[in-house]
Amino acid sequence: MDFSNRSYQKELLDKDDIPFDDIQQNMHELNVINTFLGGHAITLSGLKELTGNKKEIVVCEIGCGGGDNLFALKKWCAKKNISSHFIGIDINANCIEYAKSKIKDKNFSFILNDYKSYIFPNKPDIIFSSLFCHHFTDEELVSMIQWMQTNSSLGFFINDLHRNPLAYYCIKWITKIFSKSYLVKNDAPLSVLRGFKRKEWKLLFQQSNINRYSLQWKWAFRWLIVAPNKNA
Repeated sequence: MDFSNRSYQKELLDKDDIPFDDIQQNMHELNVINTFLGGHAITLSGLKELTGNKKEIVVCEIGCGGGDNLFALKKWCAKKNISSHFIGIDINANCIEYAKSKIKDKNFSFILNDYKSYIFPNKPDIIFSSLFCHHFTDEELVSMIQWMQTNSSLGFFINDLHRNPLAYYCIKWITKIFSKSYLVKNDAPLSVLRGFKRKEWKLLFQQSNINRYSLQWKWAFRWLIVAPNKNA
């Protein structure tokens, strides 16, 4: 395997003809993986950094999938007595249907749309993505990063994969043994190949003309990038 450059091979989940039952199984297993490999904890770390002492926040996730990240954040906000509203945007109708069927809460809004085309009535405080950026080319990511900065009032954060041989072979072995989803078995290792190295994130933010951000490596083989807005 060549880990020197990002792979642009499309994941199966990016196709339009995946049966809904397969989408559900995929979303369920991804939530389990995120829970036990620390993905939700990393997302929560990003939220904490930008929330500060605020007691009322609006948070938007682009590429929200089944909404599990947002639900994990909601539980933390409830424990901290933070009044919160959560917006999930995804271009995949199956993902939005799954999220709506699973999370029935007046404090959640799930929107079927391309995030680039959506116009917020009011800017959310925080925008984030989790395991979303690796689906895009570097050129597309520069526009995405700039969009997240422009459309958030406090700032944005990104949780995504570190392209690393150990991460690749571990997730390939784990999913081969434990997964019942052909989507997860195919896409989880491929996602690592589409992931990032530190120098690539630095270049992307340089090209986006954003200098105020932190870039942290997190277990298990994730990057957390937190970018507060200038006036936050």
